[in-house]
Amino acid sequence: MIRGREGLRPTLRVVGHFQSYGFGVLGRRKECLLVENLLEVHWWHWCLFSVLIVVLLILDLVVFHRREHRPTLRESAILSAFWIGLALVFNTLVWWWGWQLHGNSEAGVKFLTGFVVEKSLSVDNLFVFAVIFRFFGVDIRYQHRILFWGILGAIIMRGIFIVAGVGLIQLFEWVLLIFGAFLIYTGIHLAFSSSENVHPEKNVVLRFGRRYLPISKVTIFDRFFIREAGRLCATPAFLVLLVVESTDVLFAVDSIPAVIGITRDPFIVFSSNIWAILGLRALYFLLVGVLDRFHYLHYGLAAVLSFIGLKMVAEYGAHHWFEYHERLINPWVSLAVVGGLLGLSLIPTFLGYKARSSDLTSEAEDESREGQQRELAKVHDSETR
Repeated sequence: MIRGREGLRPTLRVVGHFQSYGFGVLGRRKECLLVENLLEVHWWHWCLFSVLIVVLLILDLVVFHRREHRPTLRESAILSAFWIGLALVFNTLVWWWGWQLHGNSEAGVKFLTGFVVEKSLSVDNLFVFAVIFRFFGVDIRYQHRILFWGILGAIIMRGIFIVAGVGLIQLFEWVLLIFGAFLIYTGIHLAFSSSENVHPEKNVVLRFGRRYLPISKVTIFDRFFIREAGRLCATPAFLVLLVVESTDVLFAVDSIPAVIGITRDPFIVFSSNIWAILGLRALYFLLVGVLDRFHYLHYGLAAVLSFIGLKMVAEYGAHHWFEYHERLINPWVSLAVVGGLLGLSLIPTFLGYKARSSDLTSEAEDESREGQQRELAKVHDSETR
């Protein structure tokens, strides 16, 4: 049995929670890595949260973007503040919920830490989306529709990844070592890479779509499918969506282990992820003109991912190798470290420094875009014949 300051009850709650709602090992009781106060989540909590997300997505598509237009800076700022405000309201609810159950702020702090990490990773991902849209020459009026369906797909995929990740940890705790080592590797790799190395034309899903899907001869981005000569054809907008969706799968491979390294509570893991990506569209249009000023953000994210990875490995080692079952790092300290590292990486942005090579890169990409579009059109024509 795991014993700590809070006795056996939190440990038994962890096991029972996962077994009751599909995240544990059926018919088995396993010791958890450490004592953690989980939220007592029932099936109707999941249903209410799912309904809330669906309503917000409909609101975003039907009300906020009911017509194709170029989002203004003011509109994007208001929508970004709206989404972040809703997330903080939900954070307050989680905070109150955890306080009622356990008499502490652990749940609220972990949600906020997970939200900050996921939101920051999302900002870094915007660089890649900008490169993808530039490559395909998607007008800014149509980018929001592609991002909307991309976010919808991301919600579904992340839900699957979270269930799989938490389930693996319950089956095999040593998976935490793999997750931790992967985050450390990702952090080191991220520190020495940038979005300039993104090549959408090499995307495997894009190559598959070009080869096996009937592609429209008309380059339009306001619809995903049209009929040509009585045959349903995919438009270039659908190819862009495929690239965005497949790219987000790679993003999820990094982000899900990161938030699992903060908490093993499935509800907090999932909800913090969802709230971080819900306002991604508005944030994209708010920052699209100044993305080059976030040149140093990936260094902060690299440090954050490495910190979480080291924390996961250290907690596993302390529990299994040294029989130490208390927390190595207080949740408040984790939040402070994450916020501090990200804040340091944003100082150059606030001081007005730009990327050293971003302007040259943008010019080169603009000059090559027409050539890439001509090549893409040739491929479409040859495949539709």
